[in-house]
Amino acid sequence: QVRLVESGGGSVQAGGSLRLSCAISGYTYRTYCLGWFRQVPGKAREGVATIDSDDHTTYSDSVKGRFTISKGGAMSTLSLQMQMNSLKPEDSAMYYCAADLYWAPGMGPCTVEAGRPNGHWGQGTQVTVSS
Repeated sequence: QVRLVESGGGSVQAGGSLRLSCAISGYTYRTYCLGWFRQVPGKAREGVATIDSDDHTTYSDSVKGRFTISKGGAMSTLSLQMQMNSLKPEDSAMYYCAADLYWAPGMGPCTVEAGRPNGHWGQGTQVTVSS
């Protein structure tokens, strides 16, 4: 059974940094699409960053240059991270990791615009940035 468990959220002042982690277990495929999303109550979920099994990354314009997505681990246990620097109050949200563990490059790009990743979600971790 696939499990995604986030950690690393918290409260920080504007300009500070946080590092989010997501432990992904229970998969066996060699190719996959992973990502981070965020959501503020009353607003639509927003894609923040994606990374595929070949380490291709994408970022939303709002976080480009400030956030860095990365991954680690090996078969059946993946770890997904996101280093968030120069945080702003508008970055405050619940952050979710997501995984598409059946994705392959021939299925289309691993991007939010392509509707990926989708399939498995974590429970979320709260990030609060104060001014």
